[in-house]
Amino acid sequence: MKRQIVLLSILILFTLQAKAVYLLVPMDQTQKNHLKSYGIAYWVLERDIEVKWLLNYRGGSFLMQYYPEIESECVVRGVTFESITDTQASAILNEIAQPDVNQDAVAMNKAPKIAVYSPPNKLPWDDAVTLVLSYAEINYDVIYDEEILNGALSDYDWLHLHHEDFTGQHGKFWRSYAHMPWYQQEVKINKEMAQKMGFLKVSEMKSVVTREIKKYVENGGFMFAMCAATDTYDISLAAIGVDICEHMFDGDPMDTDIDAKLNFDNTFAFRNFTLEKNPYVYEFSNIDATDHRKVSRETDFFTLFDFSAKWDPIPTMLCQNHNNLIKGFMGQTTAFRKEVLKSNVLVMGENKPAREARYIHGEQGKGFWTFYGGHDPEDYRHLVGDPPTDLSLHPNSPGYRLILNNVLFPAAKKKKRKT
Repeated sequence: MKRQIVLLSILILFTLQAKAVYLLVPMDQTQKNHLKSYGIAYWVLERDIEVKWLLNYRGGSFLMQYYPEIESECVVRGVTFESITDTQASAILNEIAQPDVNQDAVAMNKAPKIAVYSPPNKLPWDDAVTLVLSYAEINYDVIYDEEILNGALSDYDWLHLHHEDFTGQHGKFWRSYAHMPWYQQEVKINKEMAQKMGFLKVSEMKSVVTREIKKYVENGGFMFAMCAATDTYDISLAAIGVDICEHMFDGDPMDTDIDAKLNFDNTFAFRNFTLEKNPYVYEFSNIDATDHRKVSRETDFFTLFDFSAKWDPIPTMLCQNHNNLIKGFMGQTTAFRKEVLKSNVLVMGENKPAREARYIHGEQGKGFWTFYGGHDPEDYRHLVGDPPTDLSLHPNSPGYRLILNNVLFPAAKKKKRKT
């Protein structure tokens, strides 16, 4: 009898060990839907279940405790997963922990609260971040100038700046679209908001908004921006107290000698740039390389840097991908000229022959920011009025993965770069 009990105990133990106790979401080429995989990780975090981000392991895979509900959610969303035992999970983590292996496991414990800075009216273009958040089924709130000026940023861990002009020049669309209803509506909404919030001009309101966002970052927030929201944000910070708008934008002429009055100490990423003063030119400054780059569509790619996962976990997280060669894509701000980058800016993706940075990152106070050039990673030249990208046709987009790396980053336990 005693022998039977022992044999039964061994059988039960063997069964428990063989049963899946962890779920691995691979992020290499075996993954059927990389973008929705981030949504699974976020969904698990929302339920207070820890997710380990396995940096540089099979494309930056996710490891979590096994629950039937998670398995079912993966099946519903079409996400590839592997059910593994405790022994297998331990072997993976032990392999990653080896000092000579360029991998690391970062614990994520809380789903970051996300805000998208976007105007209330529907503009004739779509924003890549809201497209991919919706496709990945990650929740977010939309806020704009009024909410920021009323202190709403303190409620959020992550802020995305929609395709936006923070200089007060309404995107410099005046020459081509001044008579279009959508442009007139945008100008009207911004002017009414400025008056409501006690400002004489839209440019003055945007200047204060950029400073509130800067405080948010310095206090520990994470800011992500794409396209024109990158350079116009820094231009606004550099131009505090300087009128850089011509009369068709704010009713009076711009200041004289405005380049000499810029203060680059205020900016996040750029220095020693000069402004485009002609209101008829669809460009803000020489930060952007769009009008001067000699890159054909066939050769337009940028390469992600390979960082040390154990020593540089932050840029490693932000560069997780199954492909380190990313297709280029254009925007009002396509790429950043290296000549105007501050020395402390970390370039994470570049087109080296063109001497342009496409994907940059930095620290500001206790917080972080990332700028990503271009408008839509799967639409090479997105024009006003073009239909939105259908991400169900691009579920494994390496370019869109970079956006979602940034979304998950605030969930990770932060460690400062050591190199």
